[in-house]
Amino acid sequence: MKSTKFGQTFFDSTRGRVLDSIRNGVSTVEELSRQLELTDNAVRAHIATLERDRLVEQRGLQRGSRKPHFAYRLTSEAEHLFPKAYHTLLSRLLVVLKLRLEPEQLQEILRDVARTLTGGLNTRTEANTLAGRAETAVAVLQELGGSSRVEKDGERFLVRSNSGCPFSEVVTEHPEICRLAETLLSEIIGTKVCENCDRGESPRCTFEISEGDL
Repeated sequence: MKSTKFGQTFFDSTRGRVLDSIRNGVSTVEELSRQLELTDNAVRAHIATLERDRLVEQRGLQRGSRKPHFAYRLTSEAEHLFPKAYHTLLSRLLVVLKLRLEPEQLQEILRDVARTLTGGLNTRTEANTLAGRAETAVAVLQELGGSSRVEKDGERFLVRSNSGCPFSEVVTEHPEICRLAETLLSEIIGTKVCENCDRGESPRCTFEISEGDL
């Protein structure tokens, strides 16, 4: 997919409204034209762009009054663009766990979650160098919604982001969640990782990678 930016501005645009309407079950050019008060040709042009970006695909024909019409649906890639309530659920879950568990017990659970998480993500690496394994870890953070990079700072490596913490919605209220990312990186890189994250108004990740073994 091309690097189109999908924020609220996109969903307020005509093309974003076409995508949202298809998601809500309006599937043919004629239906979209009526709902959005656009010409058929305008709708077709937007759908062509959405197909090019692999956000929309044909799903067969739908019977019409005179002839069948092509029907469209969202691709799995498009579904990921829409907001989810995962951060709210995670936040509430952490509140309950913190009420019922000692801090040490909670940290151990988060570490176990991180170790389990590595099994469900693309964490395989052939890299023989610390820097190479760190790049693999950054790719995994990106799968989770983060945006980080590897930096060399003197004799040490850092995984750092200026923005794009994958847990930014909950980390200010629940700083313990950084331990999950710390363990996740340790498991992937194969050495000790220490978090030193900024959990302020705009959370930013910083993880220091040790040269030593786990």
